[in-house]
Formats: sequence, C-alpha cells, structure tokens
Amino acid sequence: MGDVTTGGAGPVRAGPKRVRRAASDRATSDQAALLAAGLAFFIIVLDITVVSVALPSIGRELHGGLAGLEWIVDGYVVVFSALLLSSGTLSDRVGASRALAAGFIGFTLASTACGLAPALPFLLAARVVQGAAAAIMLPASLALVRQAFPDTRKLARAIAIWTAAGGAAVAAGPVIGGVLTGAIGWRAIFFVNVPVGLLGVVALSRVTPSPRRPARFDLPGQIAAIVAVAALAIGVIQGGHQGFGSPVALVSLTVFVFAAAAFVAVERRVAVPMVPLGIFRSKTVSSTTVAGLIVSFAFYGQVFVLSLYFQQALGHSPAVTGLMFVPMTAVVAGVNLLAGRLVQRHGPRPPLVAGQLLFAGGLLGCLAFGHGTPIVVIEFLLIPIGVGAGLTVPPLTTAFMDHIRAGQAGIGAGVLNSSRQLGSALGVAVFGTLLGADFVTGLHLSLLLSAGSMLAAAVLTLRYVQPGLAHAEG
Repeated sequence: MGDVTTGGAGPVRAGPKRVRRAASDRATSDQAALLAAGLAFFIIVLDITVVSVALPSIGRELHGGLAGLEWIVDGYVVVFSALLLSSGTLSDRVGASRALAAGFIGFTLASTACGLAPALPFLLAARVVQGAAAAIMLPASLALVRQAFPDTRKLARAIAIWTAAGGAAVAAGPVIGGVLTGAIGWRAIFFVNVPVGLLGVVALSRVTPSPRRPARFDLPGQIAAIVAVAALAIGVIQGGHQGFGSPVALVSLTVFVFAAAAFVAVERRVAVPMVPLGIFRSKTVSSTTVAGLIVSFAFYGQVFVLSLYFQQALGHSPAVTGLMFVPMTAVVAGVNLLAGRLVQRHGPRPPLVAGQLLFAGGLLGCLAFGHGTPIVVIEFLLIPIGVGAGLTVPPLTTAFMDHIRAGQAGIGAGVLNSSRQLGSALGVAVFGTLLGADFVTGLHLSLLLSAGSMLAAAVLTLRYVQPGLAHAEG
C-alpha cells in the first residue's frame, strides 16, 4: 500500500514515483551515514597509529623523554576514553548526525593546532582537544550506523564495514606516519586529518537528521569518570618511571580507587545515570566490554612498543618502520569484512573466540624477536596478530550492540569504546614501563602479558557471550 499524506483536500495517496523517490532518498541517506561514520572511525584510529611511528622524531625536536612520548599518545586516549561515556549521552540528546558533525569540526581544528605546535606542552594540549572531539565522534558514528540499519543482519554488515574503516586506518597509519615523517616531518601527520574531516562534514549534509532522544547529563558521574581514568593513567606511567612507591604514583592510584568507587556510587543513585548499570546485567554486554579493553590493551600497546623497538633497538628509519607494520595491519581491514560475513552465518561467538586465540598465538610467536632478527622473519611473525585482531573486533562489537536497546545506542557505543580506549591507554602506559635499557627484554615481557590477557579474553567469551544474534529491541 502506498504512503498517504494529508493536505487541505483530505487524504492523498502517494504515487509510485514519490514512493521510489522516498526509497532512493532513504538509501542515499543510509549510505552517506555509513560513509561519514566510517570516515570518523578512520581518522580516530589513524591518529593513534600514525603518531606512534613519529614519536622518536617528535621527541628529538620537542625534547621529550619516554614519559613525554607516552603522554603524546595517552593525552589523547585518556581524555577520549573518559569523555566517551557522556558523549554517548550527547549523541542521544542532540542526535547522532549533529553530534558527529560537531566532532568532525572540532577534530579538524585540533589536528591543525597539533601540526603547528611550537613546543611539547602545546602539542599535549592540542592532543587533549583532539581526544575530546574524538570522544564526540565515535559513539555518534556507531549510533548513526545503528539507526540507519535497524535490521539485525544489515547491521552486522554495516558494523563490519565501519570496523573495516578502522582497520584501514590501522593499516595506513604506520605507513603514512613513517613516510610523511621521513619525507616532510612529523607535523604533516596531523594535517592529513583536515581533508578527511571536511569530507565527513560533506557526507553528513546528505544524511537525514537523527532523532533527538531525552537524555540528561550526569555531571557528577562524568567528573568521577575523568578523574578515575586520568589518575589511573598517571599512576601507571609515573609508577613505571619513578617506581610505584613514589608519591606521585601512590597518590594517583589512591585517587583512582576513590574516584572509581564514587563513580559507581553516583551511577547507582542518580535518576538518569550517565551509564545505566543495568546494561551490565547482560553477560554478553559485560564480558564484551572487558574483552574490548583487553584487545585494545594488547594491540595498541604492541604498536607503541614495536614502533620504538624497530627504530631505537633495530635502528630503522621512520619510513622503514612504517612499512614494517604493513604485513600485520594490511590484513586487518580485509579480515574485518570476512568477520562480518562469519557473524551473519555463525553468530558472533565462534569468530570472536577464533580471533582471540589466533591473536594470542601470534603474540607468542613474536617472542622470537631479538636484536638481530631479519626483517623478513619479523614480517612473517606479525601476520597472525593482524589476522587475529581483524577477526576479533567486528563480532565483539556486533555482540555488544546487539544486546543494547536502540534507544541506548549512543550510551552503549560510549561504554564499549570507552573500555577499548582505556585499554589502549593502559597498554601504552604499562608496556612503556617495561622498556628499560634492553628493549628486547621489555618487548618479550609485553608480548607475554598481551598473550596471557588475550587467552583470558577467549575464556571469558566462551563462558559468557551468547552463541547467536539476539537483537535487542526498544
């Protein structure tokens, strides 16, 4: 039956052309939404991986030690992680398409400031602003995908494409970072965000505005979350370099404990919590939240360590270092798409467990790395890590989002991605503390810790993630 509109003369039946035009407009809007969401995820992930390769060059020019280099990564990721929770609420309140547009504009301006940074403190401040803009973009992008593709199987495919955009950034980041740093200088790695951000805004102009949903900001919860995440990162980083018995480390970790407890207490008592703790009654949601933290802890922590290992221990240039990541990262995007099809056929649990086990096995294989390991051996041993990571993220994301009600898509996206970004920050912080005079020893310790964490995630998945898709309504 055709659509019916009403006018002054009474009901009027829409003709076939109008129906086809409406369907075409909806299809265009949906595809533009997926393009904008993919571009957002691309530049967010790009700014984690592209910076890692440039760290030694940034340190030399701006005179930053190892702790300063860690904060170039974690200054972005810590703020990103802490603000993701309330940014999910913002996405629901103003509409995902509007929130994403604001995030694109802020991220583009902050990237320009990073490229123009005259000193390390200025760069760190600009990275903090970048992280805040990224926090707005990520839950909005995933919520936009969730709204554009309400059908469960179409959603799985769309999430796989969205994830593949992040996988493409993982693949391109080290190469772009290495080539631009070697040929032009490290500042160029931030200017590449500008055209991508502008393209994202153009794509959003073709998207049907997202609905606004009633949502209140939980200011006490947000403050507690920011304090907890920042204190944890400071405590781990400073503890690794000054000792965990140092005053800064002890105070920071103590503040983390109290802030985390305050966060839980606030979320239990406020009428409209930033993170409704009831969503964690689903074992699938709670277990994939932890698994997401572990995956990012292992993957991005290793990107940070390997970037320094390739340049400072093996003596390779930034350009060569970027190219050395290609075997590991190039397979991620392709495997992301394969994982989406596997989820449609078998549900999320089988590909998720397989990816986690392959990831852990690849990490253990890299224990063969030493001071004189040939490049060809390194390239070969990195491939299973890329395949495992690529196979893990799409089913993990699908399983989580499939158990979140549509009305809480923004909040859910914020929770999952906050967990993942916190894992990334902790990976950089923890593994950075393991790098002493002998990079190889620190690398081996980080590999063992990463592999053990991935095996624990596989056990968690087998025990608690539901085997099939069970779309959450409402």
